[in-house]
Amino acid sequence: MNTKKYKKLAKIYKALLDTYKKEVPNVEKITKAMVEHKIIANEDEIINDHIAFRTLGVPNLGIASLEKIFLHYGYTKRDYYSFEGKKLNAYWYAPPKPEFPRVFLSELRVSELSDVAREVIYKYTSSVISDPIDTIDLNDVTAVNKFFVEPLWNLPTLKEYNTLLNESEYAAWTIYNRYYLNHYTISIHNLKGAYKSIEKFNEFIESLGITLNSSGGKIKVSKDGLLKQSSTMAELVLAKFSETDKAMIPGSYVEFAERLPLPSSGNSEKISRREGFESANADKIFESTYIKK
Repeated sequence: MNTKKYKKLAKIYKALLDTYKKEVPNVEKITKAMVEHKIIANEDEIINDHIAFRTLGVPNLGIASLEKIFLHYGYTKRDYYSFEGKKLNAYWYAPPKPEFPRVFLSELRVSELSDVAREVIYKYTSSVISDPIDTIDLNDVTAVNKFFVEPLWNLPTLKEYNTLLNESEYAAWTIYNRYYLNHYTISIHNLKGAYKSIEKFNEFIESLGITLNSSGGKIKVSKDGLLKQSSTMAELVLAKFSETDKAMIPGSYVEFAERLPLPSSGNSEKISRREGFESANADKIFESTYIKK
């Protein structure tokens, strides 16, 4: 991929994250505190380990649609994950260059939901009669940025939202937020001193009065012990529904990931770290937007 395309990808990410930061107050709160505690000199020192999107597995949408943007910009599709209890499929995508974040895309297996829940979802997504990505010039940064902020379907009613919430919190979050960025991830092992440890960094986050997702433990550890992940609980935001109803519902959140060196790295100067994801970790990270326990 040529340099021009990399620059376009960087612009897409800047717009995506600028919008996300405005809507997730904890991002600024964490970043400001990191600077004050001299963990970083400025925001630019934060390495984004990965970003994540949620989608609905229905015709013209889902992973098969959204992934086209990232594949166009040189991403490589990697491992598949299945979350049986949550009825989800997911893949992660490796970036074309190390300075770009990994991408994690998940989709709800809508066909496995109850008739009532499927009816709500199809009521809104059936208006999408063709793949929306196919109508975009993916080389047009403005068009791609517009896609990420413009809704593909109308807002549900509060009653419909609650109907989905009772069966699948993932479904409720996605029907309301659509393709809004679910989270970005601070790379912990790239920080300075003691804060290179996710245990130490979690203490720092909690000292700010921020609640961590404790489902499965505050630190989710992969079977090989080389991937450690934590996340904040999504803050509640005032949501306006299609009628006059309003309600406080979960927004997006911030994740933290520590990737440890692979044993094969030995004493070599270039350290190779644990790649990919862990389904057991991700299963609990999804619950960062849950309000029912």
